[in-house]
Amino acid sequence: MDPRALEHDIAALHPACYGWALACCHRDASEAEDVLQQAYFKVFSGRAVFDGRSALKTWLFGVIRLTAMEHRRWRFLRGREVPVAEPVEPPAPSSVKVDRETREALARALAKVSERQREVLHLVFYEGLTIAEAAVIMNVSLGTARLHYERGKASLFELLNKEGIRLS
Repeated sequence: MDPRALEHDIAALHPACYGWALACCHRDASEAEDVLQQAYFKVFSGRAVFDGRSALKTWLFGVIRLTAMEHRRWRFLRGREVPVAEPVEPPAPSSVKVDRETREALARALAKVSERQREVLHLVFYEGLTIAEAAVIMNVSLGTARLHYERGKASLFELLNKEGIRLS
């Protein structure tokens, strides 16, 4: 792929990439910025090469996810405790208007589901990807991604119902 075209395409994807980096870094903005910078370095230095077997966004999200995992591992190995930030209120999709109470309940519920469930839900609902694309990014089979997706949705509805929040 032409380096200028790649740079242009990645610039267009930057807001979504930053949102995904935040999700991968437990909503820690500083860590997400570091991870995103490292991921971009991998791409532009040629350490990560787009081969066209998937969409650019899918491939780039995979690079960001793996970079976040490496970042956490290195921090752990260096003896530093990895801070887990309090969950930040996730951005509500623009087409859905929900009240503050519902947004806060959703943020609390998302913090309680497993990391894999949270990842696939974020990719599908906030990034608009398919479950198949999420599976590629998460490096799991399609069946595994579907399982995490269904269990994550069920857990969210159950947790929200316990808080008295009813979604249609």
